[in-house]
Amino acid sequence: MAGPDGLDEWVVAAAVELGLEPADVPTALVLDLAKDVAHNVVRPGAPVTAFLLGLAVGRGADPTDAAARLSELALTWPAPS
Repeated sequence: MAGPDGLDEWVVAAAVELGLEPADVPTALVLDLAKDVAHNVVRPGAPVTAFLLGLAVGRGADPTDAAARLSELALTWPAPS
């Protein structure tokens, strides 16, 4: 789990705080999805989409599949007029 300065430590601390295993956090997957949404849809959509991904995964969705579907949606999102 490599990331920007301080990110790894934050993910470990936040995961532990929530009773999660830090190794189960797909940091790169979430960051890639957030980038796709921020650059192709709207910047504030990135954290909201990450939350939606978390809800879907919490309800049993496969994280890789759900992130891929959301990224594809973002990458094909119509440009603002």
